[in-house]
Amino acid sequence: MSESLVVIDDPGPGIRRLTLNRPDKRNPLSNALRGELFAALEAADADESVRVMVIRGAGSCFSAGYDLKSNVAENQPFYTAGGLGNWPRHVVEGFFRIWDLAKPVIAQVHGFCLAGGTELATACDLVYVAEDAKIGYPVVRSISPPDNQFYPWIVGLRRAMELMLTGDHMSGLEAVECGFANRAFPESQLESAVLEIAGRVARVPTDLQQINKRAVHRQMDAMGIRAAIRAGTEMQQLATFTASTQAHMAELRKGLTQALTKRDAAFGDYRTAGSAKPDGSSD
Repeated sequence: MSESLVVIDDPGPGIRRLTLNRPDKRNPLSNALRGELFAALEAADADESVRVMVIRGAGSCFSAGYDLKSNVAENQPFYTAGGLGNWPRHVVEGFFRIWDLAKPVIAQVHGFCLAGGTELATACDLVYVAEDAKIGYPVVRSISPPDNQFYPWIVGLRRAMELMLTGDHMSGLEAVECGFANRAFPESQLESAVLEIAGRVARVPTDLQQINKRAVHRQMDAMGIRAAIRAGTEMQQLATFTASTQAHMAELRKGLTQALTKRDAAFGDYRTAGSAKPDGSSD
C-alpha cells in the first residue's frame, strides 16, 4: 500500500490534524493529495468528536504550490464544469468548500507557502506562521494572477498590489503585519503554539462555534467576496492567452526546473536565493 499523501492524527482533545505528506517535493498540491485532504476535512467536519482541524506540511515547508508535474485537469477531487477557466474555477470552489465547513480550520505555516500553498492557507479560518516563513505568489511573474484572487481581500489594496506586481514573498512577520496571518512564532515554537490555540478553539461547542464562524463569513459575503473571487477566475484564464504566458508554458514543457529558475533569476529569490531552492515539482 502506498504511503498516504495526508497523514491524520488527533494531537489533543477535539483536535484533528492533517499533515501534507510529500516532504521530498515540498508538498506539491496534486489532485491526488487534494482529494485526500478534502476527504479528511469533510470527514472531520462530520465527526462529533472533532471541534477544530489543523493543516500543516511535513518536512521543510507548508507547500510550495500546485503540482506542475501533473495534469491538473485530470482526476479532480470534485466535479467542476469544464471549458475555459475550469482550473481556476475548480480552485475557487475548493476554497469555498473549506470556507463553508462548520468547524474552524487552522493553517500552521512554516517554510515555503507559495502559489497554491497560499491559496490553501487563505481558505483556513486562522493562520499561524513561522517568523521566517516565505509566503508569496511568484506565478504572477510568468503565467497569471492567482487562481483565487484573495490578496486584496486579505491584505488590502497597497500590499496586494505590491505582491501582485513583483511576485515577491513576505516573511511570516510581514504576513502578520499586513493581515495575511494571525500571529507569527519562532519555527521551533510554532507547533506547540498552534496546538494551544486549537485547544482554546476546541473548548467552544461546535453548535455555537459554527455560528460564530458563519457570522464573520456572512459579513464578507455581504461585501461581495464570493462574487469578486469568482469573477477573478476569468481574469486568470485570460492571462494564460498572453504571449508571455504562452512562451513560459513552452519553456515549462522543455524542463520545469530550468523554466522556474529562469523566471526567478532576475529577482534573485526562491530557487535562485542561496541554498533554499524548491526542487521544481511545484509552482
